[in-house]
Amino acid sequence: MRWWSLANFVSNAGTWMQLTVQNLLVLQITGSAAATGLSVSVQAAPALLVSLVGGAAVDRWPRKLTALVSQALLGVVALVTALLVATDRLDLTVLLVLAAVTGTIATVDGPACALLGNDLVPAEDVPSAIGVGSLVHSAGRLAGTALAGIAVGFLGTAAAYAANGLSFLFVASVIPFLRPAAAAVKYVVPALRGTEAAARQQAQDMSVRQGLAYFARRPRLVALAGITGLSAIFGRNYGLTLAVLVTGPLAAGAGAFGTVSTVLAVGGIVGAVLGARLRKPSVRLVGALAAVGALLQAVAGLSPSIAVLLVLVLPMAVVESVSDTAGTTVLQTDPPAHMRGRVLGVWGSISTGWGLAGPPLLGLLMEVAGARGALVIGGLVVAGALGSGYLLRNRRTPGPVPLRTGERDATAAQPALGTAA
Repeated sequence: MRWWSLANFVSNAGTWMQLTVQNLLVLQITGSAAATGLSVSVQAAPALLVSLVGGAAVDRWPRKLTALVSQALLGVVALVTALLVATDRLDLTVLLVLAAVTGTIATVDGPACALLGNDLVPAEDVPSAIGVGSLVHSAGRLAGTALAGIAVGFLGTAAAYAANGLSFLFVASVIPFLRPAAAAVKYVVPALRGTEAAARQQAQDMSVRQGLAYFARRPRLVALAGITGLSAIFGRNYGLTLAVLVTGPLAAGAGAFGTVSTVLAVGGIVGAVLGARLRKPSVRLVGALAAVGALLQAVAGLSPSIAVLLVLVLPMAVVESVSDTAGTTVLQTDPPAHMRGRVLGVWGSISTGWGLAGPPLLGLLMEVAGARGALVIGGLVVAGALGSGYLLRNRRTPGPVPLRTGERDATAAQPALGTAA
């Protein structure tokens, strides 16, 4: 697990190096902000369309082999991009194709690597392993963003892509040496049996259809998707809302927003550490934390100064990071082992849809209500919707009905009932 965490830190740092410079590269090639947004959408689009198939592949193929191959392929794509940038042969069309290929491979790589990390610890420690993964992701993001400026300044844009490619290959080189924990959740890749037609039908049943049906039948997962959707549309997009708040109503500059972003990142790391201590998180806990974070967001929208905003941003980031870690734990532990890849595939499509729809809708709300209004209204909508859902759920849950035998209730008649049973 220590080796896997180190490998993922290196990989996350490389990925954020590439993501940081990719927008600059598109602007350098085209000079168009619209083209920059298009490149981001093209890379995200496969997760919306292909994640279901990617999740089914993770359930169908050996997990270590799947993660190794996907990491190696991602490394090759990054190195090819670096070579094209270094030789000045990269145009917008090629860049978009490579971004789409990267997004497609990631639909398999994401769930494969997430579930592989869970295999390295005993079943009772999976929530802690997920928390460690969240911590590694946050630390890698900070390191990668900082290293991107150094790499571009001294070595050029191609260096960021080359570093990312090497980071993927480092992960691929570590995977063969990983060994599952003795008390880890056991998962055996099912073998296809029977005639060729029966095997084909069995493979189809193991794929997208079964994953969708399982997800739709699990109220916990559907509720988790609803909580995520509310947060994606009315909150969480702090790179947009807080940037406008800081540079607009609070009349501060880009440096102040950089400070706010750093505090958000620190809060995310603290939240990941706290989330790693959760043993059996529930969807109710996820919703409660999301509601608290939304209320803090609403209060942050009323901040009279940068100092007050910083005081509110830290606990807001901590609460939402713990909520994210708890939600990820539920998502990866609620389904049976043989269904987890497909559930993560369904989740990839849902969360990508929310992620693509959220910023435009939030931007429209900001146009109407301003940055402060968007933060306050969004926070109150999320908290109000989650609170209403909680009250309705409790109202619909039937209470215990006392059974009476003559003049006594069932509790008094327990010995007789036990004998009858």
